[in-house]
Amino acid sequence: MAQPRVHQTRGQRRSMPRQKVKNPGKLFRRIFRYVSGSYLPQLIIVAACIVITVLASVQGTLFTRTLIDSYITPLSEAAKAGETVDYGPLLHAIGNVAIFYAIGVVSSLLQAVLMTYVTQGTMKKLRIEVFEHMESLPIRYFDTHAHGDIMSIYTNDIDTLRQMISQSLPMMLNSSITIVSILISMLMLSVPLTLLSLGMVALMLFCSGQATKVSGKNFVLQQKKLGQLDGFIEETMTGEKVVKVFNHENETKEKFDQLNEELYQASYKANAFANILGPINAQLGNVSYVLCAIMGGIIALNQYAGFTVGALASFLTFNKNFSMPINQVSMQINAIVSALAGAERIFNLLDAEPEQDNGYVTLVNVDSGAGVRSDDTPEDGSELNENLRGRIVCGLEESEEHTGHWAWKHYHKADGTTTYVPLEGDVTFEHVDFGYTDDKIVLHDINLHALPGQKVALVGSTGAGKTTITNLINRFYDIQSGKIRYDNININKIKKADLRRSLGIVLQETNLFTGTVADNIRFGKLNATDEEVEAAAKLANADGFIRRLPDGYQTVLHGNGANLSQGQRQLLAIARAAIADPPVLILDEATSSIDTRTEKIVQSGMDKLMQGRTTFVIAHRLSTIRNSDLILVMENGRIIERGNHEELLAQKGRYCQLYTGRKPETAAEGAY
Repeated sequence: MAQPRVHQTRGQRRSMPRQKVKNPGKLFRRIFRYVSGSYLPQLIIVAACIVITVLASVQGTLFTRTLIDSYITPLSEAAKAGETVDYGPLLHAIGNVAIFYAIGVVSSLLQAVLMTYVTQGTMKKLRIEVFEHMESLPIRYFDTHAHGDIMSIYTNDIDTLRQMISQSLPMMLNSSITIVSILISMLMLSVPLTLLSLGMVALMLFCSGQATKVSGKNFVLQQKKLGQLDGFIEETMTGEKVVKVFNHENETKEKFDQLNEELYQASYKANAFANILGPINAQLGNVSYVLCAIMGGIIALNQYAGFTVGALASFLTFNKNFSMPINQVSMQINAIVSALAGAERIFNLLDAEPEQDNGYVTLVNVDSGAGVRSDDTPEDGSELNENLRGRIVCGLEESEEHTGHWAWKHYHKADGTTTYVPLEGDVTFEHVDFGYTDDKIVLHDINLHALPGQKVALVGSTGAGKTTITNLINRFYDIQSGKIRYDNININKIKKADLRRSLGIVLQETNLFTGTVADNIRFGKLNATDEEVEAAAKLANADGFIRRLPDGYQTVLHGNGANLSQGQRQLLAIARAAIADPPVLILDEATSSIDTRTEKIVQSGMDKLMQGRTTFVIAHRLSTIRNSDLILVMENGRIIERGNHEELLAQKGRYCQLYTGRKPETAAEGAY
C-alpha cells in the first residue's frame, strides 16, 4: 500500500533539522591527501607561485613610500628651486618594480595553468574511482539508494569539490599569505595604525563568523536537498508514461514543488547570509580606511616617529588591501563548507562496503577428452550427488581457447591437488533461510533440487519469494543459514564473476543500453561474432523485426530502447541470454511483456533455448509452465506444494486454485 503523502507547511519546513558535516577537519585532510598523492610536486610549485605573486604585489605597495619620499618630493622641491632635475634614478627604480610585477604576473599565470591541470586530473581520477567502486558494490546498495541521488554525486558533488580545489583553496592560501605579508608591512610602517586596523578586522571576523555559522549548515542541507530533487526528477522521467496513464501530473508537480521549495529554503538561507558578507565587510573596510586616513594624517603632519606622507600613502593602500583578502576568506569558507558536504557524500560512496567475494573455484575451458575420478568427494566431506558421481575429471590441462566445454577448477588445500568438475547446472537448496535484514527472514527452510536440464517453475502470489530465490542463485544476496550447491559445490566457494558467467538471466524489467541492436545482444557475450548475434536473434525469434528496422542490426538504440515496443525489447533480452549459452537459465516473467500471439512465436525459441539447460521460470501466466519438470508453489516465503502439473492439479490445493481460478475442494495438507 502506498504511503500517504505528507504535505509540510512553511513553518514545518523551517523546523527541519539542519545537517552538519561530520569531522570537517578529518574530511579536509583526506581531500588534501587525495590531491597531493598524485600532484604533490605541482602543488609545491603552485604554493611557491602564490608566494611570489603576493610578494610582488606587496613590494609594489611598499615602493609607494619610496616613490613619494625619495623621488617625487625631492624632485618637486628641486624643480621649484630651479635646479636641474635628473629623472634617471626614478626611471631605474620604476624599472626594478616593473620587473618584480612581471615576475608576479608570470607566477600567477603558471599557478592558474598548474591548478587547472591538478584540478581536472583529480576530477578525472575521482570519477574513475567512484565509478569503479560503484561497480563493485552489491545490489543491496542500489536497492537502498535513489539512483538520482547517486547521479547527483557525479554531477553536483564532484563539481562543488572541483570549485573548492581550483578556486577556493588557492584563494585561501593567497589570502592568508597576503594577510601575513601586509600585516608585517603595516607594522613596519606604523604600529598605532596597525592596531586600529586590527580592531576593525576583529569586527569583520566576528560578523563573518556569525554569518558562516548559519550559512554553513544550510550549504550542507542544500547539497542533500539537491540530491533528493535530482533523484525525484530521474524517477519521474523514467516513469513518465505511468504518470500520464494514471493522470498523476498534478500530484507529481506538487511533489516536485515541495522538494523544490525545500531546496529553495536551504539555498536561500545559505546564500543570503553568504552574500551579505561581502557588502558588510566592504563597508567595514571603508570605515577602517577613513579612520586610518584621519589618524594617519594627524601623525604624518606632526611627523610622529618619522611617519611620512609616503608612509601614509603606502599604509592606506595596505589597509584597503588588508580587508579584501579577509573578505575573500570569509566568502570562500562557505564554498568550502558546501564542497565538504559534497565530498562527504562522495567518500561515503567510496567507503561503502564492496561486494565480498571469497570464492576460489573458477570456471575454465577444458578439453573434452578428460579422465574421470569416480571416488572423489567434495572438500567439505559431503556425499556426491548420484548424478555427478563419476563425472569429476582430473589429470588435464586447461585450454586457453574456447572449446565449448566448461568445468569448475577446484583447488583442494588439504592435499594440494586440483580437480575439474564439469559445468552441468545441478542446483540444490538445502534448508535455506534468508532475509534482507537479519531480523526479518523472508525465505524459510527452502529445499529444492534442480537436476541438469530440468525446467523448474516457481509460482505463487506476489511477494511470495520467487524472485528472491533466483537472486540467491546469483549471489546478489547471501543467505543467513543453509547451503546452496551448484554442481555439488557450495556457491560460497565459487568466484562470483565465474558463477554469474555460467548463468543466463532474462528479467521482467528489460534494460537496453545506448548502442546498436547488435551491441545490445552482444552484451551477453562481448566477443561474439556477427553470425553468433544473428543466430541468437533467430533463436529468440527477434531476427524478423530487427531486419525491418531502419539499419537492421546496426540500428542505434537510445533511451533504453524507447523506439522499440516492450515486446521487442523483451525479445532482445532473450537473445542476449541465448548468445551467452549458459547451462542455467533464469527467466523472471520473461514473456510478461509479450502479447499472446507473440508469446507463441517466442515460446518455440524459448523451448530451444531451454533444451538441455537447467531453467528456473517465474511466471504468473501458468499456461507457460505446464510442461515444467518441477513446479514449486510458494506462499509467504515457504514452499507449500511441489510436483509436476498433473500431480499438483490432483492435489487440489493452492496450485489448482491458481490454475483454475476456483476455490479448491480440499486444501493441501502441510508444507513440503
